[in-house]
Amino acid sequence: QVQLVESGGGLVQPGGSLRLSCAASGITLDYYAIGWFRQAPGKEREGVSCISNSDGSRYYADSVKGRMTISRDNAKKTVYLQLDSLKPEDTAVYYCAARGYDCSVRFIEYDYWGQGTQVTVRA
Repeated sequence: QVQLVESGGGLVQPGGSLRLSCAASGITLDYYAIGWFRQAPGKEREGVSCISNSDGSRYYADSVKGRMTISRDNAKKTVYLQLDSLKPEDTAVYYCAARGYDCSVRFIEYDYWGQGTQVTVRA
């Protein structure tokens, strides 16, 4: 059974930082692209970042580029999303997702999902 578990969310002030973790089990992590998505109340889920399954290519939404960094540690079966210079509009539930192909911006194309971790950015 594949499981993805996000952690690391919390309440931070604007300009603050968080590091989100996505711990995977039941899969060989390097076989999968791992994407990070977020969903704010009343809004559609949006992709924020993805790291590829093979060459480690990284992708970022324009809204987060330069402020977020995705990385993976296959030995630890964990993918991280470092969130810096956080803004109130970053407030959302953040989900990680695994895809047995390369990165996609379309959430429907991902095979497995975590339960999400809440990020709240508020002064």
